[in-house]
Amino acid sequence: MASSSGNSSGSTQILQNSGSEGDLQVIMDQRKRKRMQSNRESARRSRMRKQKHLDDLMAQVSQIKKENNQIHTSTTITTEHYLNIEAENSVLRAQMDELSQRLQSLNDILNYMNMMNTTTNNNNEIYDITEEINQQSIMDPWNLMYLNQQQPIMASANMFLQY
Repeated sequence: MASSSGNSSGSTQILQNSGSEGDLQVIMDQRKRKRMQSNRESARRSRMRKQKHLDDLMAQVSQIKKENNQIHTSTTITTEHYLNIEAENSVLRAQMDELSQRLQSLNDILNYMNMMNTTTNNNNEIYDITEEINQQSIMDPWNLMYLNQQQPIMASANMFLQY
């Protein structure tokens, strides 16, 4: 009897152990499922953060491209203005050089006339010619005949853009 009571307590212990192992297995499975679910949620949140970051970067790329296009357009317009002004300056320089040469020629004529006038005061014939010239307003550089007969200075901005 003693052995039967030992056997019965041993089988109870085995039943309790197997019951505990079953409960333990159930608890471990629950924890495993809970951990898997938590990992899935964490992965989902991570994918959402990654997608949001990617969307933000794409929006930033789009904005930077837009700004880059605006800067490029502004640079192109500024360059065109610069080239136009540079061409105008070249035309104005050419006109200034031509007018400076004309002015120098007129000053030379005036100097020559004044020199002739002072050296020939005793000679009435030369004095009469000088007097006649003065009466015809040739001494006034704006009324010179050859200035009225010449064509105006013509220059084009395009002629300086060849180089």
